[in-house]
Amino acid sequence: MGPAPPYTNPPVSERKYHVGLTAEEVGKYVLYPGDPARTAVIANLLEDAQEIAFSREYRTFTGRVDGVPVSAVSSGMGGPSAAIGMEELRELGVHTFLRVGTCGATQPEVKLGDLVIASGAVRTEGTSDAYVPKEFPAVANYEVVTALLESAREAGARHHLGIIRAVDALYSDLLPDTMPDGPRLRQELSMWARAGVIANDMESSTLFVVGSVRRVRAGSLLLCVDEVGAGEIHHLDPSYMERMLKVAIGAVGRLIKSDVARQ
Repeated sequence: MGPAPPYTNPPVSERKYHVGLTAEEVGKYVLYPGDPARTAVIANLLEDAQEIAFSREYRTFTGRVDGVPVSAVSSGMGGPSAAIGMEELRELGVHTFLRVGTCGATQPEVKLGDLVIASGAVRTEGTSDAYVPKEFPAVANYEVVTALLESAREAGARHHLGIIRAVDALYSDLLPDTMPDGPRLRQELSMWARAGVIANDMESSTLFVVGSVRRVRAGSLLLCVDEVGAGEIHHLDPSYMERMLKVAIGAVGRLIKSDVARQ
């Protein structure tokens, strides 16, 4: 994972301002959904999980996977809050972040309920620009990607691996023709689809850039809730979300075993 960043972690007892946590309260592995309600769903899939904090958009449950502490922390929507949460959690010792969110498809083969594993992300959001120039790629950690692929295959879950795209303004992508610059937006969406982008979300490129800069592992597993041309986000049966979360927890279990084997 490379050398540690050149600054010192805060004292263990220090409670971080935004996430409302101390190092004793959070696992080193974090499942990172946007929706605070989703952390409660994740908690039901962890061993002995308890709610630890609910500060702003950051709701935290901590439990265990194979006896190792693992937390579910919500990030809220978009890059700014995702980056703030990552920064504070990293300072508390978190070294692995796995986003478990939703996405809209940009390729016709990606259907409602399918899983998308991001290998990298196009940086059409603004938060990561404060870290490094656009030339710096937003790439998922290969260990996390590998663990996700293995877990999805074992679960028999229909999934796609590829480059996604992160945005700041959801509705400019969802309903481009209603925007003042609709023709340009429509042309841009078509261009990215022709380039091979398979889905859009709002956080992954920030996650990957912050992960690279801060030397922590970051990956993204997404549930498709919007097919090409639908123009609306669908509420899927909860079983689809539960299946995605089980795949994510399976991936975390694989990472834990791999990390323990290297010690």
